[in-house]
Amino acid sequence: NKKAFVELLFWKSPAAIREMTEGYGSLGEGEGTARSRVPPWTPQEEQELRELYWKYKEVEVEDIITNILSHLPGRTRKQVVKQLVRL
Repeated sequence: NKKAFVELLFWKSPAAIREMTEGYGSLGEGEGTARSRVPPWTPQEEQELRELYWKYKEVEVEDIITNILSHLPGRTRKQVVKQLVRL
């Protein structure tokens, strides 16, 4: 490929580099993406998140997200905030 040198200027991740060196399509389905590493929210977790949000919404002194995180092990602050915005 005569234009492959252009791609060398715009690498985005180690997965992209690997795909370029080993051939396109060499990565498995979803492999190397951030989405594959983040477990999806189950309906039970979403329901619990809604309930916790409404429970701690009235508490203005403390951070709502910190309170919610204490009840959701295995989730990061960023994941909880993103899911709340999505809901």
